[in-house]
Amino acid sequence: MERLSTGIPEIDRMLAGGVPKGFLVAVVGEPGCGKTIFSMHFISAGLRRGEKAVFVTTEESRESIIRQAEMFNLGFGDAVKKGQLIIIDALLKPREDPFSIYTLDPEELVKKIIEAKKRLGYGHMRLVIDSMSAFWLDKPAMARKYSYYIKKILYQWNFTVIATSQYAISTSEAFGFGIEHVADGIIRFRRVIKEGVLKRYIIVEKMRQTPHDLYMYEIEIRDGVGLIVKRKTRYRREDITLPQSVTEKVKEALKKKRGEIPS
Repeated sequence: MERLSTGIPEIDRMLAGGVPKGFLVAVVGEPGCGKTIFSMHFISAGLRRGEKAVFVTTEESRESIIRQAEMFNLGFGDAVKKGQLIIIDALLKPREDPFSIYTLDPEELVKKIIEAKKRLGYGHMRLVIDSMSAFWLDKPAMARKYSYYIKKILYQWNFTVIATSQYAISTSEAFGFGIEHVADGIIRFRRVIKEGVLKRYIIVEKMRQTPHDLYMYEIEIRDGVGLIVKRKTRYRREDITLPQSVTEKVKEALKKKRGEIPS
């Protein structure tokens, strides 16, 4: 099986060589834990090999993504100028912008991604969608349906996809995890405050056809470098899957639903 480097050697090792070509991988976690930076590394690794790529941003502007990538020397600015990378902006750019999305609709997203691929040329490409959560903000129960639709269509267009998604607690259940149900792999990021210091972690929860590492690792986002894997933690995959705060909210919501605690 051909594997694609994530651009971070330690994470490639965790994945037994990298992300399997043609997979859709869900990169999930809370805001601010490293999902976007990881996604940028994945695109940059392809650009350095002369590949072309598409990056969809739904929560930041195109300009912001380019500036962040330049902070870590990932080469997005030059790649855009050379026609090697197209960044699709979903923050309501002017209508004369050919690669913007004007409504957060899965069909429009897929249409625009295919337009970008035709502009760049045929053949395999890397694709990042950051993030999928924006497409079901007002209808979280549709997350799985939308995720399946996007995967089904894009699979036919020869992409390897990184799709990020954030945690969301809505009504009495946990929503926003639709992408995980259809993904070929799940890489989870999390963050905690320890002794007044922000700590970030990564763990590979699933990767089909891959004897992946089962341990959680502490990571750091370093200016001028990007995402760095620092050390293995004492936690294993089966010890922690969701942040404790999210787990407690889910438990409390379920108890309320069963009438065990007052609303």
